Amino acid sequence: MNSITAAWNRRVPTLDGARHRGIFVQFYDPDGTRYGVPTYPYRWAPKGLLTVRQLRARGLRPGGQQPAAQILWRRGKRVAYLYREDLAKPKRTATPAQLAALARALRARRICPLCGTEKPYCIPLSLGFCNDCAAGWPS
Repeated sequence: MNSITAAWNRRVPTLDGARHRGIFVQFYDPDGTRYGVPTYPYRWAPKGLLTVRQLRARGLRPGGQQPAAQILWRRGKRVAYLYREDLAKPKRTATPAQLAALARALRARRICPLCGTEKPYCIPLSLGFCNDCAAGWPS
C-alpha cells in the first residue's frame, strides 16, 4: 500500500457494489487506470479528499501538493481536482501592511473623479463616475 492509499480509502463501497451488480458507473476509476488519476463521479469522492473550495472553507490550502484524485461530471467536460486534507496547510494571513494597502485601494475605488466625494459603494467602471454625477450627466 503506497502513501496515497494510507491516508484515505480509494474505494467507495456503494459504487463498487453497483459495479458488481453489472451497473456501469461512469467516471468511477479509483485505481486511475482509465483516466490516469483516481476519478470519481460528482458527489462521490472518498472522505479525506477535498476540492480547493472545501479546503478554503476549512481554513486550509493545498500547500504545494499535487492533486490526489479528480471528480468528473457533465459528460467529462467538468473536472474538480481533489487534494488530501491531511497534507493541506493552514491558509496564510495578510500582513498589516497588506491589509492597509488593500483598504487604500478600495477607498480609491469609492471616490468619484468628477465631484471628489467618497461614496458608500464602488464607482461603476461602466460610468467612470458616481451615480449622482451620472444622473446629471448629459446623454
